[in-house]
Amino acid sequence: MERSDDKPRVIATNKRARFEYHVLDERECGIALTGTEVKSLRAGRCSIAEAYALVRRGELWLVGMHVPEYAQGNVHNHPPVRERKLLLHRREIDAWEAQVKVKGVTIVPLAIYFKGARVKVQMALCKGKKLYDKRETKKKQDAQREIDRAMMRRR
Repeated sequence: MERSDDKPRVIATNKRARFEYHVLDERECGIALTGTEVKSLRAGRCSIAEAYALVRRGELWLVGMHVPEYAQGNVHNHPPVRERKLLLHRREIDAWEAQVKVKGVTIVPLAIYFKGARVKVQMALCKGKKLYDKRETKKKQDAQREIDRAMMRRR
């Protein structure tokens, strides 16, 4: 039987990522954080909309994630925007690094959440969509919305 605290509790999602990019591959990563960052995340405060990942010297780094300072923190509070190390196996990092060297491929976060007591980040290897792909995605979303509305009226 699964304990209720093992279920992921989503802190933030990147809604624009699936609209702006084709998701080629997804991975769940750990993230190296300080104590005040975790406390701020427990309060549900975080933004990953502008974030992306870089491979530097064989390590994966999350750049542009905004975690506001912890309200009850002191002079040892963390800087809101800093590079944070992502924890992933070496072979997975190397495989993604080879694909990132291809033009138009990048690594973006899809979601950040608590899994038990640990903070996890759902990262995706993505390729940018063309304008016509975005229009097609918008049409599908609108059609699904209309289907959902019709189903609600029918009940």
